[in-house]
Amino acid sequence: MANNDSRPIKVAIIGAGTVGSNVATLMLEQAQDLKARSGAPLEIVGIGVKDASKSRTGIPQNLITTDIEGLLKKDIDILVEVIGGIEPARTYILEAMSKGVSVVTANKELLARDGATLAAAAEKNNVDLYFEASVAGAIPLLRPLRESLVGDRVRRILGIVNGTTNYILTKMDETGASFKDALAEAQKLGYAEGNPSADVDGLDAAAKAAIVAQLAFHTRVTIDDVYCEGISKVSAEDVKAAQEMGFVIKLLAIAERLDDDSIVVRVHPAMIPRSHPLASVREAFNAVFVEAESAGSLMFYGRGAGGAPTASAVLGDVVAVARNKMSGRRGPGESIYADLKVKSVSNAITSYYISLEVQDRPGVLAQISQKIADNNVSIQTVRQDGLENAAQLVIRTHKALESDLAKTLEDLRKLEVVKEISDYMRVEGEES
Repeated sequence: MANNDSRPIKVAIIGAGTVGSNVATLMLEQAQDLKARSGAPLEIVGIGVKDASKSRTGIPQNLITTDIEGLLKKDIDILVEVIGGIEPARTYILEAMSKGVSVVTANKELLARDGATLAAAAEKNNVDLYFEASVAGAIPLLRPLRESLVGDRVRRILGIVNGTTNYILTKMDETGASFKDALAEAQKLGYAEGNPSADVDGLDAAAKAAIVAQLAFHTRVTIDDVYCEGISKVSAEDVKAAQEMGFVIKLLAIAERLDDDSIVVRVHPAMIPRSHPLASVREAFNAVFVEAESAGSLMFYGRGAGGAPTASAVLGDVVAVARNKMSGRRGPGESIYADLKVKSVSNAITSYYISLEVQDRPGVLAQISQKIADNNVSIQTVRQDGLENAAQLVIRTHKALESDLAKTLEDLRKLEVVKEISDYMRVEGEES
C-alpha cells in the first residue's frame, strides 16, 4: 500500500556505534534534502543501544533507548540494523519483518551465514531487505549487480574488499616492512582491531565474497562455500620477489563462473601485475573489478569502510526503501533462480609462483620440469639464482587447474633434488 505523503516515514535504528551514530547524525542534519529525495519526511523514532549513558554528539538524548524490544513495538516503517553479529541482530530483523517493517542492514556476517532466512522473511511479509553497506562501504557495488547488470551475464569478479589487509600489504610493498610491523602500524592508526583475525585471516573478505557472488550469479552462496586464506604468512621476502617480477601482492576476493553450471568463490593473497587496475589500489581503499559478457570490464573504487562512508551507503538504502513505501511497491528480492553448483577451490583455474631451493648439479631443472609436466602444468618462466651449496629456482606456471598445481607441489616435495619449497603463491590478473 502506498504511503500517505503527509505522513513521515518512521525509522528505527539499532546500534549507535561509529556507523549508527553517523547514520542518525546525517538523517538529522540533512532532513530537508532526504525529504525531497524520499518523497516524505524521514523521522527517527528511536535509536536502540546497549549503553544509554555514552555521550553521542549531535544526537538528542531522548532518541536513545536500551529498550530495543519496546522500540520494535512502535509504529515504524524502516528498521536500520547496524549492531552486527548473528544474534540478537537476526531476531530483531525477523521480528521487525513479521510486523511489515522493511529492513536496511550492514550486517555482512549475518547475510553471509543466514541471508536465506532473512530473504524468505522479507518475501513472506512483502517487505524490503536492502544491504548495500554490507560490502565495500560507500562504493555502489551491490545495487549495480542486483539491478544495473541484471540483463547481463557476469563472468568474474576480482576485488580488494578489506581495507585493513590492503593497508598492511601496501606498507609491506612500499617500505619493506614485515607483516608483524605493518600490522602494528595499522593497529596504531585505527585501521586494524586489537584482535585483527577477522581481517588478516580473510574472514571479513570471505563474507563479502559470498554476498557478492550470490548477487552476481543468482545462486545461493554462504561463507561456508568460500575458500578462505589470510595474509599472515605473507613475508617481506614474498613482497620483494613479487616486486622483482613486476607484481604486487593483494588479498583478493574472487568469484568466477567455471562453466554454464558452476562457480567457485575464493579469498586468498595473490600476486597481480603492476599494470592491472587493482595494483594501484593503496592503503585502506577498496576496489572491485567486474567482468561481464556485454558490459565488458567495470571497476568500482572508493572507501570501503569507516563510519561516514558506510553511513552513506546505509542512507542510500533508506531513501530507496522510503521511495518504495511511497509508491506502494517492493524492491528486488532474492534472485537464486540459476542455482549453480558452488565447487571447491580445487576446480579453479589459476597459476602459481613457486620458489624452490634445489641441489646445484646438472639435470635438476630437467627433473623438476618433467614432474611439473606430469601434472598437466606448463612452465611460463624460470629463473635460477646461485646459493652456497645449492640453487634457488623461481618458477611461474601457466594457468592450470588448482588441483593439478597442488599435486605438483606435493610431487616436487618428494624429489630428492628439491631441498625445500621456500614459498608459493597464486598469480592472478594476467591474460590467458
